Amino acid sequence: MGLKQNLFISLLACAGIWGATIPPSYSQALLPHTLEPNFESLEEQGVRLAQDAAQLVRFQQFDAALARVKVATQLAPEVYEPWFILGSLQVRNDNPEEAITALKKAHELAPDESRVLFTLGSAYFRQGDYEQAVAELQAGLEIEPNSPEALFDLGNAYFQLDDYDSAIAAYEEAFELEAGFWPAINNIGLIRYEQGDVEQAIADWETAMEITDEFAEPKLAIAVALYQQGREQEAHSLGEEALQQDERYGTLDFLEENLWGEKLLTDAAEFFLSPPMEETLTRLQITPPDPE
Repeated sequence: MGLKQNLFISLLACAGIWGATIPPSYSQALLPHTLEPNFESLEEQGVRLAQDAAQLVRFQQFDAALARVKVATQLAPEVYEPWFILGSLQVRNDNPEEAITALKKAHELAPDESRVLFTLGSAYFRQGDYEQAVAELQAGLEIEPNSPEALFDLGNAYFQLDDYDSAIAAYEEAFELEAGFWPAINNIGLIRYEQGDVEQAIADWETAMEITDEFAEPKLAIAVALYQQGREQEAHSLGEEALQQDERYGTLDFLEENLWGEKLLTDAAEFFLSPPMEETLTRLQITPPDPE
């Protein structure tokens, strides 16, 4: 599992930065009778717009949220929350450079906000700067050490740097903090498979499936591993079930996006080209991978 699925958790964190009411410093403001611009009033409007954007994030109305929060940063440029929400939405929209600019401004205004640093780490991850992602995530974890989501993202960054030991350590810490956090144990399985420890990888994915049967990734990973072991009937049954659950996993690009390594991707391509899986992919209107 990659960063994208975990990012929505970060966006919900953005939505939770305010309660349902305006902060006291902005409440009960009276509009003075003056022709001069009232900058306090403008800032209040910006804060209200950012609050609106945060609520829209809760309902996954991301485009509307982005439009509002862009205006909010202009009206309230010295308040960190609008910049934080803007940066988080830009990460989601695959605009890492714009995200980094906004999040750096948020960090300048609120240097002790761990969530800003965590999201900045996500932005650098999207940009492909995994070393800087590690640095930002570690800085955030110094402030808030018990964040399983941030530890998971840190594990992903280490994974991309081929620092498997550090990645596993981060994933294990995330799983210890939240026993139901299946993506962490799932990704340990991804590493084990690349290391050649197939049985342990299967065990990790089975643990992930025991936590929740609602996600296709560990199910499909087990199917690929079983196919390589010659247990074709089990593999095909499990693979078909996984793809019916989430057909996005029927494309190698999506698997790579979710940090499937070279060995697992190669084996997945072979699995998808087996006649029963080709039939499943065709039925689901997914183009099978090209034979090598």
